[in-house]
Amino acid sequence: MQQPSPSEETQNLLARLSQRPGVQSTLILSRDTGAIVRSSGLVTAEEVVEDGTAVGPTNGTYVNGTDDENKKKGTRKAEEVARFVYSFVKNAGSMIEELNGENDEAKLLRVRTKKNELVVVPDAKFLLVVIHSTPPA
Repeated sequence: MQQPSPSEETQNLLARLSQRPGVQSTLILSRDTGAIVRSSGLVTAEEVVEDGTAVGPTNGTYVNGTDDENKKKGTRKAEEVARFVYSFVKNAGSMIEELNGENDEAKLLRVRTKKNELVVVPDAKFLLVVIHSTPPA
């Protein structure tokens, strides 16, 4: 029996993760540049058609409409989220270096808001980002 390739294995893992209750979207970013390697659940620039309406996944993580309408409803484009997360990880890394020296690094970063939670798992080459809904208190 043939073993799945690392890429297939990663895709299967992300598919299972995306199907978990409450998971709104996942991103894999390049650790060096913050570029999006893979995403699910967020609209990307490639999915926005010329008239400004969003076209993309059918999992309900965003609604069709203009950028202003999407921002009002709390959704963002994948590129925008990637930029925010990459900046957050870089700043967290700088803080850790200042506090603990260069021999330490972040293993897990979590940001929880009233609406959702972002979980970032840094790796040597990639950043895994999972955005999921925050259950009501």
